[in-house]
Amino acid sequence: MATKYIIGSVLGSFAIAYVCDVAIADKKLFGGTTPHTVANNEWWKETDKKFQAWPRTAGPPVVMNPISRQNYIVKS
Repeated sequence: MATKYIIGSVLGSFAIAYVCDVAIADKKLFGGTTPHTVANNEWWKETDKKFQAWPRTAGPPVVMNPISRQNYIVKS
């Protein structure tokens, strides 16, 4: 019996969180604009090229962006 209340509460909290996220981030409820560096896909590609071009002085080569690539060791 309590399971339906728990599941309903969890789903309801996710719905409220989604609506708040859309209102604040996408609809700019508190004002502001999206920075050019976030909105421009070409900027991301050029930044990634720059990070991959940095020389490493010790250890095996790794991917420089751990968030998008999970920092896996590159085997060549």
